Amino acid sequence: MIERYSLPEMKKLWELESKYNYWLKVEIAVCEAMKELGLIPLSDFENIKTNARINCDRIQEIEDEVKHDMIAFLTCLNENAGSCAKYIHSGLTSSDVLDTALALQIREANFILFDDLTKLLGVLREKAIQNKDVIMIGRSHGVHAEPVTMGLKFALWYDIMKRNYKRLSEAAEEIYTGKISGAVGTYANIDPRVEEITCKILDLKPSNVSTQVIQRDIHARYIQTLSLIASCIEQIALELRSLQRTEVLEVEEAFTKGQKGSSAMPHKRNPISSENLCGLARIIRANSLAALENVPLWHERDISHSSVERVIFPDSTILLDYMLNRLTKTLDKLVIYPDNMKANLNKFGGIIFSQRVMLAMVEKGMTREKAYKLVQKNAHSAWNVENGNFKHNLLKDKQVLKVLTENEIEKCFDPSYHIKNVDYIYQKLELV
Repeated sequence: MIERYSLPEMKKLWELESKYNYWLKVEIAVCEAMKELGLIPLSDFENIKTNARINCDRIQEIEDEVKHDMIAFLTCLNENAGSCAKYIHSGLTSSDVLDTALALQIREANFILFDDLTKLLGVLREKAIQNKDVIMIGRSHGVHAEPVTMGLKFALWYDIMKRNYKRLSEAAEEIYTGKISGAVGTYANIDPRVEEITCKILDLKPSNVSTQVIQRDIHARYIQTLSLIASCIEQIALELRSLQRTEVLEVEEAFTKGQKGSSAMPHKRNPISSENLCGLARIIRANSLAALENVPLWHERDISHSSVERVIFPDSTILLDYMLNRLTKTLDKLVIYPDNMKANLNKFGGIIFSQRVMLAMVEKGMTREKAYKLVQKNAHSAWNVENGNFKHNLLKDKQVLKVLTENEIEKCFDPSYHIKNVDYIYQKLELV
């Protein structure tokens, strides 16, 4: 049972202390690479590894003076590492550390997001199987169309989220990239082998080519992937909102004991979770636009992307974590009303079976155009009259009875005809 909306680990991952620890991890990995190449004595590396520590308060104190977070961070390390500090950050530029550390943070964030998606997929699969044969009306343009099943809706969402899992995997593979190539990416003051070894230690792949930064098309694709997942969450949430409308009421978000829906109207039970998710999707989509704006930077680098990324990466991953968990809980506890689905299915005496009647008449020799007009007349007559009944209209229409018997008309109103291939769809989705 899902009892939380988001994992506290995701928020903690982006806190200041965590960020500095990722920077430290990169700096130590670079020193280890240099040690392997004989550029740092083993004893000095061990000293760096043991004594290079962060102190957030001290870093902030230094930054207040120098107005540069990386310099403040390095100064703090230097104070702890003593004479061995000369090896720390040797030949590097700030973005070597920043971009490589960001890849590590995103990887940790993805572990959480993949776990979230796996839990959501589990609930969607379960609900798809449970509701496979729960017949309801399908709608196009918001208007009754032909029968589907509630299970098919869950199956559709299951398939969408499987694609999103794959998309996130592909975007993650690309963004797990490190860069230790110096001020403009030319390795002028750092051996290229240091980058290779550092990335191997950190389980990242080295950038093929970089400037002072890893190119931001990689990061934009990642945020766009989060945006797409958020939009798919909104797709589901929007459907739940529509199906919970009073005049529809085919599903409903669980309403807990003591919960209140309105300060003014005691009767209200609103789809607040789904509305919340629709709103949050807008934020992540907006962040994806900001990520696209980060792609064009001046020459080998400017700093315009930096301030943006301090917002969009924490916010997007934290929000998506929250959204996935909240959607999973909402679906897990969703109330489904099969009787209301049946009542809606039979409105106006089964006008939704109009195509079935038309095709039956065509099969008996009537032209499609004539059959269409005849069926439409009887359907609209039922629609335009209070308590109108399409089937009764057909059974009283002499022109229809010249083509179809009463029994043949009755057979056209069997909803099971429309869902006879549901098993085929489920087999394609491996839901059986």
